[in-house]
Amino acid sequence: MLFLLSQRILDWSHGGEWESRLAFLRLFKYITVRSTGAAMTSLMLCWWLGPKVIRWLKELKFGQEYSDKAEEAGLLHLRSNKKGTPTMGGILIVLSLVISTMLWAQWNSQVELTMLSVLVLAGLGFYDDCAKILKQNGGGTPPRVKLVTQFALSAFVGIYLWNLPAMSALHILGVKNAWHSNLVSSLMLPFYKYPIHVGAVAGVVIVAIAIVGSSNAVNLTDGLDGLATGCTLIVGFVFLFFTYLAGNIKTATYLQIPFVSGAGELTVFCAALLGAGLGFLWFNCHPAQVFMGDTGSLALGGAFGIIAVLIHQPFVLVIAGGVFVAEAVSVIVQKSWFKFTRLRTGTGQRIFLMAPLHHHFEKKGWHESQVVMRFYIMCILCAVVALATLKLR
Repeated sequence: MLFLLSQRILDWSHGGEWESRLAFLRLFKYITVRSTGAAMTSLMLCWWLGPKVIRWLKELKFGQEYSDKAEEAGLLHLRSNKKGTPTMGGILIVLSLVISTMLWAQWNSQVELTMLSVLVLAGLGFYDDCAKILKQNGGGTPPRVKLVTQFALSAFVGIYLWNLPAMSALHILGVKNAWHSNLVSSLMLPFYKYPIHVGAVAGVVIVAIAIVGSSNAVNLTDGLDGLATGCTLIVGFVFLFFTYLAGNIKTATYLQIPFVSGAGELTVFCAALLGAGLGFLWFNCHPAQVFMGDTGSLALGGAFGIIAVLIHQPFVLVIAGGVFVAEAVSVIVQKSWFKFTRLRTGTGQRIFLMAPLHHHFEKKGWHESQVVMRFYIMCILCAVVALATLKLR
């Protein structure tokens, strides 16, 4: 919005006495300037709206009054009691993110698809949070309803991208027009230099796995004060770099990564996400004044999934989001092994003391803040490895 407004004003002043006075508006052409503006805008919005949203949620009694996993597992001596803390705080993140992106980004198909995914998944998460509050048992929406909605969204995104003309290219030094592709049929593997053609069907499947898997993985990580928020900030920082590099033909050619036309605008989105996440962490850090809830975790995870697809780097998300992957895998392994041993021996057995993984370490005696900080450290290490894939190929 601000970009279009600045260009209209510059066109109006062209050749007139106001042209030199309004020359500073040319700064809005630069993605770095608009990304900075998006980050600051979403941060300030989050800080300004935070107390109001928290007070509003308390007035509506949108708080967690049911027993959570910590209380059921006898972990309250290692963490604060969560009862009465407002949930659905993801509304704060999504509002700040959407408003800031609308103001600062130049809208294109990538931004529109990403925003659509965020809004759909935020709506799904909001419905799930409402169900939990009404039931007051932590059950929420049936898993099949969530999965059907997520896969339907993923299928729409995948098919839409498949029908778009080629939007990306790998410019190999010394070779003209070496490779062109749409955003589904081909992808890049970490530490490997050349693109791999996977075809339409496999491409749509990968899109679905990236969006659904990332969305649910972040959701599973959201169990301790500040844990999911801090980890999303770290992963968001990685994709801030990847989207900027992928959207700049010079840096993409130098690093031998696919250049995706228009991907630079996703940098503005990532910057807005970082600002909103930092603002929310102000209220979500231990002891949390508000929880992200499924409203925020499903939306942020889905955003990472679609951004990774849009820049041909879904497997980089697996590396950068290593903490999210570990949390999701711990749940899958725990449930699968429990069901397998129950069928075979009649008594279910567990591999972890408790799943997701952060609860396992709580059961081992780690304090809540220790788990969060150590997971931050691991997430930073994963982010460094993800960034290293830019050159180590």
